[in-house]
Amino acid sequence: MLRLSVVVVPALAALAATYAEGEGWGLLPALGIHGIAAAVVAFLVLDLAIYAQHVAFHFVPAFWRLHRVHHADTEFDVTTGVRFHAGEIFLSQVWKIAVVLALGAPAVAVLVFGIVLNATAMFNHSNLRLPDAVDRRLRLLTVTPDMHRVHHSIAVIETNSNFGFNFPFWDRMFGTYRAASLSDQASMPIGLASYRGAEPSRLWWLMVLPFVREPQR
Repeated sequence: MLRLSVVVVPALAALAATYAEGEGWGLLPALGIHGIAAAVVAFLVLDLAIYAQHVAFHFVPAFWRLHRVHHADTEFDVTTGVRFHAGEIFLSQVWKIAVVLALGAPAVAVLVFGIVLNATAMFNHSNLRLPDAVDRRLRLLTVTPDMHRVHHSIAVIETNSNFGFNFPFWDRMFGTYRAASLSDQASMPIGLASYRGAEPSRLWWLMVLPFVREPQR
């Protein structure tokens, strides 16, 4: 699973971008945007697309069934950053490739985006505790562990916030930003209220979780 999400997934999107470049497909070439400008625009649009995808996986019931595998983790650490159901990885890849083809994104920008996305996912899911002054400044540029930890709170109102992975400004722009948890940031309960036992640590339980009806949230 780790190798699939970290190595194969970014490579597939880059291959799609290479094909689109060869065929001259996409909005960016049609608008005459090339080179560094095209790479920057593609990176930003891809990050916005991942933000939008994340929101959809929370609010579309069929997608939430898959995404709750990620949120069932009762601990918040770097392993949470690669804890996704194979079905979610597949749908995410289809969405990313569709955006890449529609944009005509440069292959190098797509590859760099995939690498950066995986790196930032490891960082913002880590259990690092940054000094408050550092965190306040850093979250102006990227999503920090404290900012994303709120997203993994057991409280639904907090789970449905802070959807960004790379850039933090999408949440501020679309009104989904929450600066801190209502409870103590360091000791707040993590995970889903419905699953507080040992089940979230069992691989096969996680694989079948999307096909089990969730108790009322």
